[in-house]
Amino acid sequence: MSVRTKRIFSFTAIVLGFFMALLDTTIINVALPEMTKHFGGTVSQISWVMNGYNLAFAALILTASRLADQFGRRRLFLIGIFVFTAASLFAGFSSSLEMLIVLRVIQGLAGAIIVPVTIPLTTTTFPKEMHGLIIGIWGAVGGLAAASGPALGGILTEKLNWEWIFWVNVPLGILSIILVLSFIKESRDSSAGRTLDFAGMAGISVGMFLITYALIKVQDYGWQSGAFYGLLTSGVFVLLFFFVTQWKGKEPMMPLSLFRIRPFNGAALTLLIVGAGLMNLSLRTSFFLTRIMGMTELKAGLVLSVIALGSILSSGVSGPLSSKYGSRWFAAAGVTVMAGATYALSGLQGEASLSQVLITLGIAGLGMGLVMAPVMSSAIRNVPEEKVGISSGITNMTKALGSVLGIAIIVTVLQQNFNDRIGAAAEHAAQSIRENAVLQPIVKQRLGEELGAMVKAGSVAAPNRAAGGEISQRLNNDLEKAVLALPEEERSAFKADQQRQLSEIQVLMKQAEGGLRDASVEAFSRTYAFASILLLPGIVFALFSDQRRKRSVLNEEPLGNEL
Repeated sequence: MSVRTKRIFSFTAIVLGFFMALLDTTIINVALPEMTKHFGGTVSQISWVMNGYNLAFAALILTASRLADQFGRRRLFLIGIFVFTAASLFAGFSSSLEMLIVLRVIQGLAGAIIVPVTIPLTTTTFPKEMHGLIIGIWGAVGGLAAASGPALGGILTEKLNWEWIFWVNVPLGILSIILVLSFIKESRDSSAGRTLDFAGMAGISVGMFLITYALIKVQDYGWQSGAFYGLLTSGVFVLLFFFVTQWKGKEPMMPLSLFRIRPFNGAALTLLIVGAGLMNLSLRTSFFLTRIMGMTELKAGLVLSVIALGSILSSGVSGPLSSKYGSRWFAAAGVTVMAGATYALSGLQGEASLSQVLITLGIAGLGMGLVMAPVMSSAIRNVPEEKVGISSGITNMTKALGSVLGIAIIVTVLQQNFNDRIGAAAEHAAQSIRENAVLQPIVKQRLGEELGAMVKAGSVAAPNRAAGGEISQRLNNDLEKAVLALPEEERSAFKADQQRQLSEIQVLMKQAEGGLRDASVEAFSRTYAFASILLLPGIVFALFSDQRRKRSVLNEEPLGNEL
């Protein structure tokens, strides 16, 4: 078998594992309602099917990178794939919500082993001159996995059932294991000792756990709560302890010399911002498509997959070119495009055309592809070759932390915008009901109650456009019952006025629905605009994500420890 064929099989084994681990960060979202029906429980409880994975992933990723560098990347990769595949199989057979959450945590731990090891396995499989192209493909696969998750999850849930979003991993995992055993050789960091840095591993894992948990729970605790600040402060102190152990330790798990490499710092910070931006984009837009534009979850997932298409196109180009011309301008342009596309989404209305949405999301995907592959390539190119594994762990950890931080911030901002805008629209509708000269007092009271229920249902999403007709029917039934309770002399008068009452109810409810819908659109618009501003620091960080290239050395590899 030729060297080229062996490399293709090796890379296929790597990207299969990488694709599985990243896919499971987003494929679960669409199936959460079905899981709620199957297991019962509250929204808060079912959300831990997603949060458990993210929490375990963020907490273990750096420790897993270090262990792989010390004891063999191929060995750890195989362990990660095996555990992930087994957990996926059993997750589909879960008999309770608690069992499913535990298995999702195990999946997250396995994913933390898989993802950071893929880069060093890739770079040791291919020669340096091919790293740009291969990292570009790697970035495209990552974008495809993250962005296609909602679409694939929707298809599997609708056509089969929710269990298949886990079982789909089983054949992929088995194939990856076979290919790894057949074609990938062992590699490790020759400068890393075999002594385990228990203090460092405990410090980074506990610190990341506390910080990530605080950000996940901030919606329950509140940004000003003592519980939130207690968790966050504890996490920061534990991380400070971690850095002290790395500074004084004889064989630290994370060499602090990496942070003297300016391009590495720029790449890590860029991925922090982009991780937040990508998760925000998919999360907000999913809600907008389903709740404002009225799409099904499946259709919304298919629409969101255009982000992956844009990412694939630009990653395949930017990856190899960034190795020749440098990553900084590609990355800066990519973040700028993502920020511009996010701001453009603030102009969407409930009646926006599908083509307008697809074009905007496609442009956002192009921006993402311009960032991911060049920045990851730069993070590897600008560090010593033996430190590729731990640098991959750090950059993937910052990206994961960015995703959790971004969700925490943007959900808070979106909720606040909903409270402000919908609150004002609801008060205007309530005033119209109170001042109405046609409705009788009993009707005003019931209509006010229905309006309150509508606002409560619309506090995190736009109200259902069919709600007005349902409310009118319920009020009509109430009026029929009210007529029977009236004295005989009043019954005929009330009956005669009933049709006029119903007509007035329909007018007022149509006005209320329109006002609440417009308020919801404005809340999304303000949140998109805010999110675009949050991406702007990423442009600055991207400019520091690679060495400055001089014309005479365009085709030379930069030194790994230059500042």
